[in-house]
Amino acid sequence: MSDQKYKPFVPANVQMTEFTFRAVAIGLIMSVVLGAANAYLGLKAGVTIAATYPAAVIGMAVLRIFRASVLEENIARTAGSIGESIAAGAIFTLPAFIISHSWASFDFEQAYWKSTALMLTGGVLGVLFVSLVRRVMVEDPELPFPESVAAAEIHKAGQQGGEAAKHLFINMGVGAVIYLMGAFQVFATDKKFFLSMGTLGSSSVTLATRGGIAPFPVSVGATTAVSAPSISPAYLGVGYVIGPKLAALNFSGGVLAWGLMVPLLTYFLGPQLKDHLPAGATEKDWSTLANAVWFSIVRPIAVGGMLVGAAYTLFKMRKNLSAGLGRAFKELGSTTKMEDLPRHERYMSSKTVFGLIGLVFAVMVVLYSYLAGGPLAGGVAAVVMLIAGFFFATVSGSLVGMIGSSNNPISGLTISTVLIAALLMVSLGVTGANGVLAVLGVAAVVCVSSAVAGELLQDFKVGYILGGTPRSIQITELIAVVVSSLVMYFPLLVLHAGNIKAGGIGFGDDKLAAPQAGLMATLSKGIVEGNMPWPLVCMGIMMGIGMILLQIKSPMLVSVGMYLPLATTFSIFVGGLIRWVTDVIADGKGFNEAQKARCENVGVLTASGLIAGEALMGLVDATFKFYDLPMPEIFKDPSYGLGFVVLCMLGAQMVFTPIANAGNPDDPAPPTAMM
Repeated sequence: MSDQKYKPFVPANVQMTEFTFRAVAIGLIMSVVLGAANAYLGLKAGVTIAATYPAAVIGMAVLRIFRASVLEENIARTAGSIGESIAAGAIFTLPAFIISHSWASFDFEQAYWKSTALMLTGGVLGVLFVSLVRRVMVEDPELPFPESVAAAEIHKAGQQGGEAAKHLFINMGVGAVIYLMGAFQVFATDKKFFLSMGTLGSSSVTLATRGGIAPFPVSVGATTAVSAPSISPAYLGVGYVIGPKLAALNFSGGVLAWGLMVPLLTYFLGPQLKDHLPAGATEKDWSTLANAVWFSIVRPIAVGGMLVGAAYTLFKMRKNLSAGLGRAFKELGSTTKMEDLPRHERYMSSKTVFGLIGLVFAVMVVLYSYLAGGPLAGGVAAVVMLIAGFFFATVSGSLVGMIGSSNNPISGLTISTVLIAALLMVSLGVTGANGVLAVLGVAAVVCVSSAVAGELLQDFKVGYILGGTPRSIQITELIAVVVSSLVMYFPLLVLHAGNIKAGGIGFGDDKLAAPQAGLMATLSKGIVEGNMPWPLVCMGIMMGIGMILLQIKSPMLVSVGMYLPLATTFSIFVGGLIRWVTDVIADGKGFNEAQKARCENVGVLTASGLIAGEALMGLVDATFKFYDLPMPEIFKDPSYGLGFVVLCMLGAQMVFTPIANAGNPDDPAPPTAMM
């Protein structure tokens, strides 16, 4: 990362149109459309496609007709990207009310106002919480903000034209083509290898017991399913931007999960696990079982690690957070007019932010009192929501700063909220349906809040790079949150009701799995009814404490790596390795600082194009799925080997394109793309 002093793309003394009706209107339309598409994709597959890049490219293309400024384009992208965050928060939690039978129906009369209230409250709080700590996090040099840099480069390349635009848009095309090749099954994008470490069966080893030394039956075999890196231009691009160190930390969690925990568990649980397999079990059966071990045992351990990681992240940020909150409280008595400050320093006043937080809290006390069946439990739930909301909104922003919003484990943060809220409800004696309702109500608000907070902080960083007005970004986000919350219920209703008419059960069946929401429902009911696997969570907490004692830089990132699919973290790690190879070659060629800066810029543009290209085609893919349109299938059984060749070619391009454009040693250094 360059040591050059940061300078915004648009200097503060340059007057430029920014917050306009056309920019906001175009952004709101994109927010609704992109949010609806992501709601479908998330309910079907449990994943969402980052809306930042499609919103940036589409907004830029439409506003170019009106010769709009780059800051107007940024406002349109800001509004357009928030729908995906509202959708993510909604699909991870709202179906849980139906799956857990806490709501009798998802019909408009019974569910619309409750769903909208939860989404709207969470979205507004996400904007307000991040507004309190915006400056210290945006200016933190330890947070690379990979997707913010990528989005800013899209806007800058569109303005600069020439070489910058060429590198960006060529690689957008490359990313789009590679994604479509995978979608059309020209090659397989993922590959799992089943590893058997011995013959499964019972044996006897000598173990120490309380009574002395005794034989203990164990399995003499261990199994695991190891994933190859996913053939994903976007994941490679994210890994390239965040660099090898953070990518390695993230991948280490996957190695810990699949290289140690899964085989170790299958080794000791072998005889019991064998009983759950069919006679003559195949490699596929064992792979499925390994996935079940990861999902049911390892991921709860990862949740415990994320709890500790979240606490440790806030502890490390304590000075910056205290400074940010202290500045916010100090500004309550300030008489400085925002219009007298430079554009980059104009933001929503602290009086407005704290006032809105107080208003939302009062609304939440009423709503939670209704859900929990009493004012005491409702008040406690509202306090938990407020504290946990700020806690996890800040952690979400920090994670977005490290790995981007596309890889932000919102569901993992929400699970942590479910654990805390459920324990408090149980301690207050609130059990049964009211207890589950209160827990899910807190989880829904915190989930939406965390998703919106991460996206807003990402948008703040883009504005920081481009030179936008923070207050305009805040107001735009609030407008987009309100509009998206008012309409997001309807695509969920259409999908739920349509599935029932097609013979399904709605949320939670094979066609509309809503996996995260199902997990939330299971956890909330399990804790309230006393069926939670606390030993696993406690193991994760101890693991997180151990990582802190070992002085691991980010226990949260390691735990996130355990929680995410191995193919994802592996692909991000490969992107980090590609960045490392590029840096090694640049050093070997003796590049001076100016050449390294040019190499860095072209590398980030290349990675940004790959990220945006896949995101755009992911949206097209989601549209096909939404209308049940079949995608072409070139091969019924595509080869991962061909995909790996494509991966190698893509890696070579990501290395040699920046090296080839380092320029002459005597040319001046450009402004760095990285902040």
